[in-house]
Amino acid sequence: MTPFTMKTGDTSPSLSYALIPTSVDLTGASVVFSMARRGVTIIDRAAANVTTVTVTPTVEYEWQAGDTDLEGLALAEFEVTFSNGTIETFPNGDYIYIKLNEDL
Repeated sequence: MTPFTMKTGDTSPSLSYALIPTSVDLTGASVVFSMARRGVTIIDRAAANVTTVTVTPTVEYEWQAGDTDLEGLALAEFEVTFSNGTIETFPNGDYIYIKLNEDL
């Protein structure tokens, strides 16, 4: 998987992620985002946004100050709580790879 790459300290662009399978319906769902680096949690269940509900369901995390301060490779995931209370983590077979390059 190609990593999402940005420079340390940047808060743009937001991380947008299309969920697979595309049959997922995010109507009434809530989403949180988590990111860790070398076993250390950087972002722990921060609120994320649902940007597309059906067809190609998409979620997004808007970076906050401090989220991208540490250079290196981080692993991330979105956790969806559906309207019926069930929970599923995306991606469920791997992680989203976030590569943070040092800013000059």
